[in-house]
Amino acid sequence: MDDSRFVFEQIPEVKTILPGGTIGILGGGQLGRMLANAGSEMGYKFITLEPTEDAPMGQVAEQIVSAYDDHVAARKLAERSDVITYEFENVDAEVAAMLMAESYVPQGSHLLYTTQHRLREKRAIEATGVRVAPYNEIRSEEELREAVSRFGMPCVLKTATGGYDGKGQWVIRSEAEITEAYKTLSLAGTELVLEQFIDFAKEISVIAARSSKGEIKAFPPAENIHIENILHLSIVPARIHEDIQREAERLAIRIAEGLGAVGLIAVEMFVTANGELYVNELAPRPHNSGHYTMEACRTSQFEQHVRAICGLPLGDTSLTSPVVMVNVLGQHMEPLLEQLVAKDEVAERLLVAPKVHLYGKKDAVFKRKMGHINVLGPTIEAALEWIEETKIWKV
Repeated sequence: MDDSRFVFEQIPEVKTILPGGTIGILGGGQLGRMLANAGSEMGYKFITLEPTEDAPMGQVAEQIVSAYDDHVAARKLAERSDVITYEFENVDAEVAAMLMAESYVPQGSHLLYTTQHRLREKRAIEATGVRVAPYNEIRSEEELREAVSRFGMPCVLKTATGGYDGKGQWVIRSEAEITEAYKTLSLAGTELVLEQFIDFAKEISVIAARSSKGEIKAFPPAENIHIENILHLSIVPARIHEDIQREAERLAIRIAEGLGAVGLIAVEMFVTANGELYVNELAPRPHNSGHYTMEACRTSQFEQHVRAICGLPLGDTSLTSPVVMVNVLGQHMEPLLEQLVAKDEVAERLLVAPKVHLYGKKDAVFKRKMGHINVLGPTIEAALEWIEETKIWKV
């Protein structure tokens, strides 16, 4: 693989895009929707390139309905935009590179190209001096058997591209699984990578922001709890020692600076029982685990991203309230809507404030992310108790 493909891209001249300007977004899902909502309050206009009609962002901004790799549509987006960003990393890197040459894309295409591929991403993280879990590129079943023997079991086989919410990966727990795991994931048609399993005590993430002018700030770490590989809860403050919180923020800032990020970069990490940190994955965009910032920080991750790409000073990232973000999946919609029309005596008793955010998706499909709730309260224990007592997430 050619890791230098976009290394020498020309860095765009830094511009300041003032309110009143138009921000173009590649991708029109819920992250784009929340970016548009936050930026609209600041006075910006928005337009998205998104193939799905009536997409979440298209409901609150202008939408060009076309495929992400449609160069004609992308040029139309560029003509209408003063600055262009993306809301998820699986947009076409070739289009991003073309737009960078013809319009203003302060994030560039190199970081996008890097984070679209697990092997490139791990090598880039290591280049900043930050630790990742031991890994091995896998090109044959024989290589997989050798690496499993070296790493021990369990270990995790992943596709290099295309995986999210647990897709494109296989936890190998016995030798009997090796052949099936290799054959199944090889069908994706991309490289494979085997990761040594980290016996972690907690999973955390830090959202860092770096502006086009080089200013960097990090949000407080979120403690993340997953169910069936889908994020369920983000708890802030994370239940980790203050020294680990500070180190996690330092590592996220180091990665943002080392990779030349502009805008947000989410850094997911494992915390071991003895307090060691291993970076798991990166996402160069707003992140599900950063949704808590919408009500619980002085500046939300979405406002911060707008500030960063437009060359404005970054906002204060201070936490203003303990908070638990809980994802709403398709199976949770019916009990949630019933909860919304009833008097919330549990919230009154616990002194918590549940803030509901729904994404405007039409079909409440099982395990599909439909929205989230930020539960603010006097303690994270009170917020967790509200989530437990409402029984919405028992479905």
